[in-house]
Amino acid sequence: MANFDEIKEMLDLMDERGLEEFELEREGFRVKLRKRSHAMPSSKSEVVVEKSVADGSGEALAPSEVSVDDGLVKVKSPIVGTFYRSPEPESDPFIEVGSRVKKGEVLCIIEAMKLMNEIDADLAGEIVKIFVENGQAVEYGEVLFAIKPA
Repeated sequence: MANFDEIKEMLDLMDERGLEEFELEREGFRVKLRKRSHAMPSSKSEVVVEKSVADGSGEALAPSEVSVDDGLVKVKSPIVGTFYRSPEPESDPFIEVGSRVKKGEVLCIIEAMKLMNEIDADLAGEIVKIFVENGQAVEYGEVLFAIKPA
């Protein structure tokens, strides 16, 4: 698993080489760093980090927990942070109620410790309900979305 110093080294390498995106995967851990095109007032750039941690079997675990209830799959927050429906404040939300999503499609971003974590759909289907508001703080395991499987 990458530690803070390793992530900082990756960010420095991105700045040195003028890279907009960097991805590294090793031993069941994947980190993807992506700079935003807009300038942030508090920092030079905004970084999106995705991680998938493997269990002892070597299988990658899903980035978010899901539960099935009444035929709907509920997507739960894998971390504590701030929920965002769009990649930037002035852009359209990733999804709306009624949106059809594909497996792997970004549903939202959860900001934790100034890192933007993309939460992806674990299955294809239709968004039936969005449980949290944009900018709302979320807890680990809190239900974010209900998806009707396709």
